[in-house]
Amino acid sequence: MFIKPDYNLKSIYDINLEELKNKGIKALLFDLDSTLMGSKRGYYTQDTLNWLENVRKDFFVGVVSNNNNPEYMSKVLACSDFPVVFEAHKPDIKVAANFMKQYSLKPETTCFVGDRPLTDVMCGKNLGCMTVLVDSITADIEKPIVRFARKLERSLVKF
Repeated sequence: MFIKPDYNLKSIYDINLEELKNKGIKALLFDLDSTLMGSKRGYYTQDTLNWLENVRKDFFVGVVSNNNNPEYMSKVLACSDFPVVFEAHKPDIKVAANFMKQYSLKPETTCFVGDRPLTDVMCGKNLGCMTVLVDSITADIEKPIVRFARKLERSLVKF
């Protein structure tokens, strides 16, 4: 089985927002860990906050995370001024679909962004959304075993 994201980029900062807007995208749904913030960190870098502020000028921003740690979830909610849903069980679409319904988001105008093909991209594709696969926001400091696992997972991605 191959999964083909609509875009395969180095990082969230490489997303061409103008191009997405021209394609009718009105909402960006992000994975959290390793996409918008370092895994299990519980805070956004200033660069990410500045970038998100710019994104929010033209797009609805939301987060769909598989994380289920109550302490971590509290930290994330305290530093997020946009909607976040946890325990999404991606690639299952039920939680993400309910989140989209709650905020009146349509698949054809929503882009799903994440660092994992088998969870984020598959969920976005199954929802009927445009998808963007990015590398981990902390790729330069990840352990070799994590990089190996990412490479193995990406072998299922068709570009």
